[in-house]
Amino acid sequence: MIGTLRALTLLVTTIIAIETMDYPETKKVNQADELHGNRVEDPYRWLEDDNAQDTLAWVKAQNEVTFGYLAGLPQRARLKDRMTALWNYERYGTPFKKADRYFFFKNDGLQNQSVLYKQPSLTAEPEVLLDPNTLSEKGTAALSTLELSEDGRHLVYGVAASGSDWQEFRVRDVDTARDLDDHILWVKFSGASWTHDNAGFFYSRYPEPKPDEAQGGVNRNQKIYYHKLGTAQSEDQLTYERTDEPEWGFGATVSDAGNYAVFNVTHGTDERNRVYYLALGDADKPTLDGDVVKLLDDFDASYDFIGNDGKTLFFLTNLDAPRYRVIAIDTDNPAKNHWTEIIAESEDVLEDVRIINEQLVASYLQDAHSRVAIYEKDGTFEKNVQLPTLGSVSSISGERKDGEMFYAFASFVYPTTIYRYDFATGATTVFRSPEIAFDGGAFVTTQVFYSSKDGTRVPMFVTHKRGLELDGTNPTYLYGYGGFNISLRPSFSVSNLVWLELGGVYAQANLRGGGEYGEDWHHGGTFANKQNVFDDFISAAEFLIDKGYTRPEKLAIGGGSNGGLLVGAVANQRPALFGVALPAVGVMDMLRFQKFTIGWAWVSDYGSADNAEEFEALYAYSPYHNLRPAAYFPATLVTTADHDDRVVPGHSFKYAARLQEIHGDEPRPMLIRIQTDAGHGAGKPTSMVIDEYADRWAFVMENLGMEWAE
Repeated sequence: MIGTLRALTLLVTTIIAIETMDYPETKKVNQADELHGNRVEDPYRWLEDDNAQDTLAWVKAQNEVTFGYLAGLPQRARLKDRMTALWNYERYGTPFKKADRYFFFKNDGLQNQSVLYKQPSLTAEPEVLLDPNTLSEKGTAALSTLELSEDGRHLVYGVAASGSDWQEFRVRDVDTARDLDDHILWVKFSGASWTHDNAGFFYSRYPEPKPDEAQGGVNRNQKIYYHKLGTAQSEDQLTYERTDEPEWGFGATVSDAGNYAVFNVTHGTDERNRVYYLALGDADKPTLDGDVVKLLDDFDASYDFIGNDGKTLFFLTNLDAPRYRVIAIDTDNPAKNHWTEIIAESEDVLEDVRIINEQLVASYLQDAHSRVAIYEKDGTFEKNVQLPTLGSVSSISGERKDGEMFYAFASFVYPTTIYRYDFATGATTVFRSPEIAFDGGAFVTTQVFYSSKDGTRVPMFVTHKRGLELDGTNPTYLYGYGGFNISLRPSFSVSNLVWLELGGVYAQANLRGGGEYGEDWHHGGTFANKQNVFDDFISAAEFLIDKGYTRPEKLAIGGGSNGGLLVGAVANQRPALFGVALPAVGVMDMLRFQKFTIGWAWVSDYGSADNAEEFEALYAYSPYHNLRPAAYFPATLVTTADHDDRVVPGHSFKYAARLQEIHGDEPRPMLIRIQTDAGHGAGKPTSMVIDEYADRWAFVMENLGMEWAE
């Protein structure tokens, strides 16, 4: 009875609050498209132009309402204080070695961006090599690409401003920590790879966009160039292009011995790729004018170049192996019948392989958590590397001549810790362990398995305080992604620590569409199978409710990008199942996503509305088009950013406008938070991240009826 009265009081309070909140008026235009015999209304099309004065005014008006609401939430200030305190600890990145020096990133605690250091030995005093915090007053300039020359004397680095995918490349002298005059523009989705004479590097770039297309214009015709140190970009040598295939993407990697430039040829986000190479000859005097050889040109599988021994190239592939294997190809005898299998497919997904200490270090995914094994280069198994607990290994570093490797390990309540492995002794030691004011032992993570709508067995990690009572009263946050062959592993998040301290349950579901069980699992959530992803997520929510973790009015859901699409779709399909929805930078218009920036590349996962058969599936779940009147809709906080040039903000703008039109008179807030000077998420400064998560958790607490757990 007490719980019922409390819920009623909360509802009345919320109604009063909403009655004083006036959503900005959003104009509707007479816009409709005829798509395969269907008339599709799009009255908020004008919001796609994020630079138009009307749109800018709308953004300002929406933010005034949203930030006014968030600032008035009683727990917001306390959440920010606690999050700031937790975030204020030294964080180290995985060290990596080049020539005679070590390099690593470090954040003192609340620095907006981590700083790159150099040191001649692991015990020497580190020196700052590059501090990105000096590149922008607001801390919104972030490092992206980073590659050292073979002699360790020069560093090419990319800078992305305000969260944009566009990068500018510069070159820094490692000894003096000063930049050279080299400056490269219009780079996106590219690394850099030095030739072994240290004279220059390969990179990929797009044509310079028109001024009005810099953020929203479509990106096509990527090309590989070679930049010679000390020259202008206008003098860069065009190494490879395909004018007949404007949607193909390219990346170049110089092989271990410096005798090949291996080109990775992609089409959008399709996991299948092609592999070409340019024979460079003598590594000390490479030749760039040879013919490009099409080594793997069938586009039949994924081939990830690992390294080489002379003319033998090693690849991680899913050809005839949905969970991946390692093969070797002799460039003198490249026919398939001459290929050699080095590491066979196993029950676990083989995610990554590196050559370190002249051995193969293999990183596996076993039921969505990590396993690391070491093999000889002929495929002979040596040993598994002992890991501290159920968790995730990332950032393995080391080169083939090194006798040591470093890796980062983390789990939900296990802060990211750097380990050093000694190949000579087989010993693993802690290299850097963070000190954070949080008692991880007070919480527990378990992995559960549940059945989806079609009976598929789906894994999920659930983290909460020890001794949790399964009485259906626990506020729970369910997170998912489910797409593009991306696996959700156990990870450490300061913002999630605050949620756990509040008494919240954190659940992370490993949905189809991801890579947790290989190629078949991925394809089970693509194209017409995309509904499987939503069913998996809905079934995760039902499992948490059935097992007594929570109940609908205590359940919040969240996800970003493809995960934002997920949240929007399931909130439409099962609104009564959730108390709060947090769709972030989501792909909300499934009929037009391919018309902006790199959106066309996602057709390999989603399909395209330009295709009549694929249109039907997309139209059936597109979040923007399926917002309809309902007796109940969860409190919703849409988040996006004004500089997002991956999932352009128009997706969230249109969705929020439609959301307020349909559900704006309900006793729950329907808001959009639009971050300025930010993009899709990468490189966001610490201060901005803290503010955003303080807003999110305050919104969740208010709308799930939570109080601070003392």
